[in-house]
Amino acid sequence: MLKTTLAVFAAAAALGAQAIDRTKAPATPPIPDYKLPATFETKLPNGLTVVLLEDNRFPLVTVRLGFLAGAKFDPKETPGLSETTAALLTQGTGTRTARQIAEELASIGGALNGGAGPDSITISGSALAEHAPKLLEILADVTRNPAFPEEEVKLRIANRNQELQAQRSEPAFLAEEKLASVVFGSHPYSRIAPTPESLARIDRKALAGFHATWLVPNNGYLVLLGKLPPRAETLRLINERFGSWKQGQLPPAPKPEFPAPSKVIALVDRPGSVQADIHVGRLAVTRANPDYFPLMVANNILGGGASSRMFSNIREKQGFAYDAHSELDARREAGIAKAVTQVRNEVIEPATRAVLDELNGMIKGTVAPAELTRTKNFISGIYLLRLESQDGLAQQLITTKLMGLPNSFLEQYTARVRAVQPEQIQNVAGRYLNPENAAVVVVGDASKIAKPLEKFGKVEVTKAQ
Repeated sequence: MLKTTLAVFAAAAALGAQAIDRTKAPATPPIPDYKLPATFETKLPNGLTVVLLEDNRFPLVTVRLGFLAGAKFDPKETPGLSETTAALLTQGTGTRTARQIAEELASIGGALNGGAGPDSITISGSALAEHAPKLLEILADVTRNPAFPEEEVKLRIANRNQELQAQRSEPAFLAEEKLASVVFGSHPYSRIAPTPESLARIDRKALAGFHATWLVPNNGYLVLLGKLPPRAETLRLINERFGSWKQGQLPPAPKPEFPAPSKVIALVDRPGSVQADIHVGRLAVTRANPDYFPLMVANNILGGGASSRMFSNIREKQGFAYDAHSELDARREAGIAKAVTQVRNEVIEPATRAVLDELNGMIKGTVAPAELTRTKNFISGIYLLRLESQDGLAQQLITTKLMGLPNSFLEQYTARVRAVQPEQIQNVAGRYLNPENAAVVVVGDASKIAKPLEKFGKVEVTKAQ
């Protein structure tokens, strides 16, 4: 034992004696390609797509059941209907109360939750592997037979009204709302939240109607992975619980029609604000578009983290803001690319110019090899880490299905990131990051910041509501 300890100290001393250049980041080892574990995919006679993937590392099963039934499908007069439907799926069925559902899930080490996004509703859950049959039973019950109990509906609407009040007090929310309305026009993507009026229209009848229309097997995708029973047994369990579910007649989805990007400077007047929220954005691409990967790399270089250009300049060098970043939100029908920061009223003009300069810099300047390599490694490494857990892999699989992408999208991800070249970044920046045809949305006190903003063009002022 003593010899071993001395050997360890000797090795440590030798390492300590070596000169280490702490001004350089350690080299990143090669990022491997991702190999998707073998998946089995089938479709039930009623149209439900089923994807199975075995992962025997842990005694756990993870499930996602997704539907093309998100906010995009809300009736114009009731935005928020999809999110309310999703939230109430687990709050009572024809045979189980909300409490019974929660207790049964707890007894199997499980959980189930419904959530909605712009394009889809997804029910997510997991349980100990030995209880996979019970998890599927409860999943089928909450999906097929939600009761939308009156008291639960009232509670949800009351809570959502409170959340909405809190959201509308936040300038960042107001900026997102305005930017979405400018970028997406009359398309339902422009609605990012319900209104008090639309929430007042949501009742059991509306919820049951939305559920019956969109949550049907021929509109759904079931992903099940983990330590599964033998395949024949798993398929039998799924058929027993979902096989008798009847297809529905799906209405047409909203047409993917969006206004052409153009330069707009919109100021949302929020009297008394001591800072201004700046969001600069425009219409972008879906994940299926060939420009997606170059634009994603460009977005990360622009404002994807603490080493990004926006963060380094607008926060670290100029000291204009605590946070400065960019985002790329790719949906099924379109996407939005935007640069975001929050600054003091006194520096609204130079800060806005700095954001626009960074966007123009992506178009006019080339990306250095070291910057590009670092960004590619970061994106690829984060992606591979997400796929390490069952939950992460299940989420990627269901997203792939709901976005209409092939399974090969996951396997080709890191290779396509690594293939991005500097000239591609300049090209997509010119198409999707050009401030000359972007919306500049600012939320703040118009009496303090309207004049400085006029130096960038005509300012359209609206009142915060």
